[in-house]
Amino acid sequence: MASRSLSEIQGRIACGNAVVLTAQEVCDMVMGGGELTLKDVDVVTSATRAIMSGTYAILSLPVAEPHSFVRANRAWINGIPTIAGPCPNERLGMVDLMLFGTTHSRDDSSYGGGHLFRELVAGDEILVEVEANDGRLFSRSVEMDDIPYAHLFSTRNAFKNYVAFVNPQPTKVSTIFHARGFDTSLGGATVSGCGQINPVKCDPYLETIGLGTRILMNGAEGFVVGTGTRSSSARPNLMGIADMRCMDPDYMGGFITAAGAECISSWAVPIPVLNDSILECIKSLDRETPLPIMDVNLREIVEKTTYGDVWSSCDLEITFDPERCAGCKKCTVEPACPMGAVTLQEGSIKRDKSRCFNCGLCITQCSSGAFSGNLGSINFGCQKVPIVLRQSDKARALKLAESLKKRILDGSFKMTQMVEKI
Repeated sequence: MASRSLSEIQGRIACGNAVVLTAQEVCDMVMGGGELTLKDVDVVTSATRAIMSGTYAILSLPVAEPHSFVRANRAWINGIPTIAGPCPNERLGMVDLMLFGTTHSRDDSSYGGGHLFRELVAGDEILVEVEANDGRLFSRSVEMDDIPYAHLFSTRNAFKNYVAFVNPQPTKVSTIFHARGFDTSLGGATVSGCGQINPVKCDPYLETIGLGTRILMNGAEGFVVGTGTRSSSARPNLMGIADMRCMDPDYMGGFITAAGAECISSWAVPIPVLNDSILECIKSLDRETPLPIMDVNLREIVEKTTYGDVWSSCDLEITFDPERCAGCKKCTVEPACPMGAVTLQEGSIKRDKSRCFNCGLCITQCSSGAFSGNLGSINFGCQKVPIVLRQSDKARALKLAESLKKRILDGSFKMTQMVEKI
């Protein structure tokens, strides 16, 4: 089997002779009948963007003048409870806080850590409240520039192949796996995972992804620090870290589900094509990538299909035609949009495309057809179940993979050799 080292590939990049392709470009070549060998590509950029519950932030920030209080007992940011400590910050006026992406505001279950992370990265002002150990309350409004340490951590991101969820039961189900709740008796399916462009699908045996591998998390350079929680050989996922101050808010956000707010994150990972087996994994298509189907009530796999059901012959982006808006007195899309991307302004519906997740829920909610797109369906035995909600945004993942490709080629992103395998 032909092989080469990462240093050889790094040398080709430095000389301007490297061929860097996105995972989608490789798969397009394969679908077009093209032959691709180790001589034809040096690095492939992979990516995913999805609801990633296992995400949290560590923030170290000032809330008062030194000697104002001894230590923090409890703290909130924009009303979201945090975990204070454990760093000894006695009498410094500083606090170290941990905030989970899925923690909800004490006042609003539709506002959570994912929303806060995006706002902070976008430069918005946030309110920090601290209850000191003596019961006194301190508060301060801060922006990212006021925070000397702000890192985002993942405990389990970028699953190789996640799952599709269905509800075979005769009763409706509210869950984080649907924005409005599942209809009864296989009325619709929700899906997660970017299929053939996913990083761990491209390197399922983690030959190039390991401890210390440099990545992009929400557009910022970061590193893999291990396999994530609940990772297994069948369904590997990754743990990582990156500086929030360098992130792009367009790759982040909160996503409102029927069970409260969730957190969106995006990853891009370079895959150096070291040998033929890695290239063969990269070349495998959506129709060859397994997609388990799970009963949302039992959390058990009840059927299997492939990501070909999800991403083949579908529309990656949702189309909005304001001319088709019927001007309903009570818009059904605005309250249903999990991203708050659709708003009613002066009697007209507006869509903020930068916030749109392309989940497709708007299609089922709009009676006038102002929102359209082919979401496809999954094969459940002999039955086709329509996909009504996507919890992964492949369109934005493709954009991130393309961005990583450009950074590698212009030298602004340096690939690293892993410290050890994970």
